[in-house]
Amino acid sequence: MTLIRTVPAASAVPANTLVIDLDAVAANWRTLGSRSPAGVPCAAVVKADAYGLGASMVAPALYRAGCRHFFVALVDEAVALRPLLPRDARLYVLHGALPGAEAECLDAGLTPVLNSLEQLRRWQQLARRRGAVLRAALQVDTGMARLGLALSEALELDAGAIEGIEPVLWMSHLVGAENPDDPFNGEQLRRFSQLRRRWPRVPASLANSSGTFLGPDFHFELLRPGAALYGVAPTVGRPNPMRAAVQLSARMIQAHEIPAGQGVGYNHTWVAARPTRVATVSVGYADGFLRSLSNRGVLYLGGHRAPLIGRVSMDMVSVDVTDVPAELIHPDASFELLGAGQDVNALATQAGTNAYEILTSLGSRYRRVYRGDAQPGGDCPRPNAVRGVRPEESAIHGDMNPASRRAMNPH
Repeated sequence: MTLIRTVPAASAVPANTLVIDLDAVAANWRTLGSRSPAGVPCAAVVKADAYGLGASMVAPALYRAGCRHFFVALVDEAVALRPLLPRDARLYVLHGALPGAEAECLDAGLTPVLNSLEQLRRWQQLARRRGAVLRAALQVDTGMARLGLALSEALELDAGAIEGIEPVLWMSHLVGAENPDDPFNGEQLRRFSQLRRRWPRVPASLANSSGTFLGPDFHFELLRPGAALYGVAPTVGRPNPMRAAVQLSARMIQAHEIPAGQGVGYNHTWVAARPTRVATVSVGYADGFLRSLSNRGVLYLGGHRAPLIGRVSMDMVSVDVTDVPAELIHPDASFELLGAGQDVNALATQAGTNAYEILTSLGSRYRRVYRGDAQPGGDCPRPNAVRGVRPEESAIHGDMNPASRRAMNPH
């Protein structure tokens, strides 16, 4: 595996290192796409800076792997990413174009996801001002009660009601797909299928990371995974089929012995029951190592467990290394936070949260190392190197199976 880029820390000897495996991300994308026996194309959700791992590196790597559909949350995220991807890559904005951002969204070649009648109306107004028919995705709320048109509103729409808009995708979001036995999965599928019958010629997307594992009925014309790309387990209680995409390590600052009865850290929430060797490690909640890991997290040194003792501080944690071989404890010691000993899912369990929060909380003080077997730009040319394809001409059917391509025209 080849080192392709290192983002240096301010010091030549950084305290912490975050390794992002772009090959693993690409492999996970392929694994997710392979879940569809019909060859339904697979998109990539790269919002929140690719879940904290760096969208400017992750999205081009996924493009090189074959991905052509990318979802972000905000117009600003998409505008920043647009120059890094060839023009045949479609960028969807999940929050839609917020008031005042419609022209910027259009001019940047983005596809807004329209979530309300008000967003739809503003996109129509822009279409009239520009004298053009504008493409957009539309979202319907099938139970999340978060974003999207009410199902009743969506079912009442017809071609006249969306004049000036060409719908290129209908989508919705699953509530609890990580639990395949949740009966509400089937209810959401039933509701979404009502809409699909109303608009049979418009491609549809329901399956997020976990929904991809619910079976072909949930796949429709576009898979839409996010967290699983980055190694997050998609299904509760089952083996994780995704490759770990991150490794995280932090340097030791010092080690010392304390007697039995000595407390450690703020408010002495942990007290030594025996003479204890304590190592202080240079990572804390300012780095996204969550405070909820206090007295429950685990670090590893040379494959040996080092339980976290006391509270997580802003820049430091203390760990019990009494049972770690003494020869491993030295000034250059580097503790593993994520790696062979535990992945992001295990650390999230210790923190009492989900792996999404762990990844998106990773701070800016890490030295970031990206690994992969393709150099940036190797087969992902800059946008101005791609001739003859305008962003508004890049449609989802470009990488669909023939049956899905025939169903492209709106109702």
